[in-house]
Amino acid sequence: MSERVNVKKKSPAPVAAAKAEAALPALGPVGMLRWAWTQLTSMRTALFLLLLLAVAAVPGSLFPQRPANPSLVTQYIKDNPDYGQLLDTLQLYDVYSSAWFSAIYILLFISLIGCVVPRAIAHYRAMRSQPPRTPKRLSRLPEYGTLVVPSEAGIPASDAIRGAAGLLRKRGYRVEVRDDDGARPSLGAERGFMKEVGNLVFHTSLIGVLVSVAVGGLFGYSGQRILVEGDTFVNTLVGYDQFTPGTNFQSSQLQPYSIKLNKFDVTFDRESKGKVGQPIDFTADVTTKETPGSPAKQEILKVNEPVTLGGTSIYLTGNGYAPLVTVRDGAGDVAFQGPVIGKLQGNNNYYSSVVIKAPDAKPEQLGFAGFFLPTAVETAEGVSFSGDPELFNPQLNLNSYYGDLGLDDGSPQNVFDLDVKDLTPLNARNLDAGGIILAPGGSYTLPDGKGSISFDGVKKYVGVDIHHNPGQLYALIFGLLAVAGLILSLYINRRRVWVRAGIHEDGRTMVEYGLLARGEDHRLATEAAAIRTLLSEEWQLPDDDAVAAPQQTPSRQDDNGADSVTTPTSPAGPKKDK
Repeated sequence: MSERVNVKKKSPAPVAAAKAEAALPALGPVGMLRWAWTQLTSMRTALFLLLLLAVAAVPGSLFPQRPANPSLVTQYIKDNPDYGQLLDTLQLYDVYSSAWFSAIYILLFISLIGCVVPRAIAHYRAMRSQPPRTPKRLSRLPEYGTLVVPSEAGIPASDAIRGAAGLLRKRGYRVEVRDDDGARPSLGAERGFMKEVGNLVFHTSLIGVLVSVAVGGLFGYSGQRILVEGDTFVNTLVGYDQFTPGTNFQSSQLQPYSIKLNKFDVTFDRESKGKVGQPIDFTADVTTKETPGSPAKQEILKVNEPVTLGGTSIYLTGNGYAPLVTVRDGAGDVAFQGPVIGKLQGNNNYYSSVVIKAPDAKPEQLGFAGFFLPTAVETAEGVSFSGDPELFNPQLNLNSYYGDLGLDDGSPQNVFDLDVKDLTPLNARNLDAGGIILAPGGSYTLPDGKGSISFDGVKKYVGVDIHHNPGQLYALIFGLLAVAGLILSLYINRRRVWVRAGIHEDGRTMVEYGLLARGEDHRLATEAAAIRTLLSEEWQLPDDDAVAAPQQTPSRQDDNGADSVTTPTSPAGPKKDK
């Protein structure tokens, strides 16, 4: 006869049932703000924002930027009418001053500050607090050992602990001796606080670098200027050929210093095979004045050796030749006179293109376009080229035009280009009059009584870049501090040491010690061996009296040395039931 068994269904555990029936309280506005602040000031969010900032800067290198070249942006929109205006709406032509880039930048500031300040306060409290209490079972620490001091040595337990404390202090540990355990005094020691200090210095320096870059972008400026020998540049807005101001730049920031180019010398290679004629050194002799009333100072401007004036750095970036020409109109009046900047065309022996515009010529405006050759050499076909970069045989080759140059309507034009589509040619190789070829001191009368042009000589010119960045020095300082802090955080380890001593029944002093590292420390075993050697030498113990503890399985412990550890495995292996 089968027996019927009634199986009673188990009810869920009381705790699980209570959790299922519990109603979570509403987060509320304050709770939501607290949660948002916690998320924003986490290190994970800071790293994400730093990566996002780097990604957000990419469009600045893909699209032309309005602060650097407004005309290029206008041309880009004109050439791409389908999406050019959309990109402008998204502020992709003003990336670094756009609302979305600024938002990421500000959030990164807040996140880093919110990360660093609480950590700095917590670390300051940790540095002022005493080392954690001595664990009850030191044998469960990752590094553990014992020493036996013979009774003949006559070293009480308290003296042993004090001797160990002195040795640890010499090794840079902060030590606290604890005699509250009666017959078993102990000590707690800790070192490596500079690791977290380095970490905080690194993150604080990152904030400093960001602030310095922001200050430079807000209040800095840069510009370019071409100086012909004998010209003087005064640091005013009208003195720049091109000027890029910072977001919050004010013209009152410009200090009215001046720099005059007295002479410019280029040294060309005349000995190296295959490199003859290449420039190897550039030297500009300049006269500078910090203010209009300051005494003049002679200085040398070279490549990678800038001149510093009024908080700005002036760099030598280019050079070339500037032919001196005089253009007279049909009435014999001077319509243009002075140096004309020759635009270098590659590195072909300083072959330069030349454009001359004479809008004041009467009755028709005059224009010239051609090239300048420092050392003119003519082939059998009648083609001229430059045979050497130095002025051995200077020659000016030009075509002439007359008509409306397009300057009267106020439209900006490139000084190095001449738009000839609305002009009538006067001289050219394919015309009966031929082209204009001039040597220094020569002149040419234009056809149809339009005027004349003369080649008066040649001067040299230099191109200089002028940069003012008030945050540059601070960015360098914070960058070096960040590297120093990173080195500290990588090479310094946070360690804790506990030593306990007691008197055995036979009168011997039993000393045990244990070490624990915060984080991963591959040199903890080396430190334990060093401490063991110091203690043995302090008490003059032979190796036979230094009894090592059996190897323990590493265990997990909290920062206070609590005993939440797993039971170590016996060296003899697991026991078997008989």
